Amino acid sequence: MIKLRGHHLICLHFYRGEGYSREFVENLEDVMRRATQGEEIAVVEGADDICRACPTLQGEKCVARPGVDAEIREMDAEAAAYLGVAVGSKVLWQEIKAKVMAASKEWLASFCEGCDWEKVCTEKNKELRLG
Repeated sequence: MIKLRGHHLICLHFYRGEGYSREFVENLEDVMRRATQGEEIAVVEGADDICRACPTLQGEKCVARPGVDAEIREMDAEAAAYLGVAVGSKVLWQEIKAKVMAASKEWLASFCEGCDWEKVCTEKNKELRLG
């Protein structure tokens, strides 16, 4: 079973093969492959299967810059609320994908604003005709 935090349930739909390192990208691609092939996803709080390969993860917290872990947790809560999922619930990629693709461009723009990966998502939104 894949473990994903709230914001990754949204952000992974805009993944473009980029990341912090080769190991990070390989892990992302493995998680994406498993998810798109129908493996069940457990919604978790805090570090998940994507985070475990991130060079800025220290213990269970992101230390990329001061205060970022709290910001990420807020994004997780916002994403979970939008998607109608709770920590501990089980979901499938296709169910989540339908909800993400139904998001308004205004909601996505607001959700992504200020994220380090915002430019990547904006470009992917245009490809998907969401933005």
